[in-house]
Amino acid sequence: MNDGIVVTALDARANFGKLLRRVEDEGRSLVIAKRGRPRAVLLSIRDYVRLAVPEPEVLRILGQESRQKGTSRLGAREIDQIIKTARKSRR
Repeated sequence: MNDGIVVTALDARANFGKLLRRVEDEGRSLVIAKRGRPRAVLLSIRDYVRLAVPEPEVLRILGQESRQKGTSRLGAREIDQIIKTARKSRR
């Protein structure tokens, strides 16, 4: 998660839609303060899932290797073709 944005509870209530879009679009968390004290955090569903269900180490490593090799940008058709080629080579 990136650095959080701090807003008052009153501002959060008045601008909830805008703040929700900002949290999602910018991938940032939002700290909601009441009377100067942090009370709650608004974060994207992606960040929540990442915190609630940590990625198994093996998946993290595979994802890292995929990004390094550039294979994380492959489309469904390209992946299907790679699978077909690999299956043919096994026969």
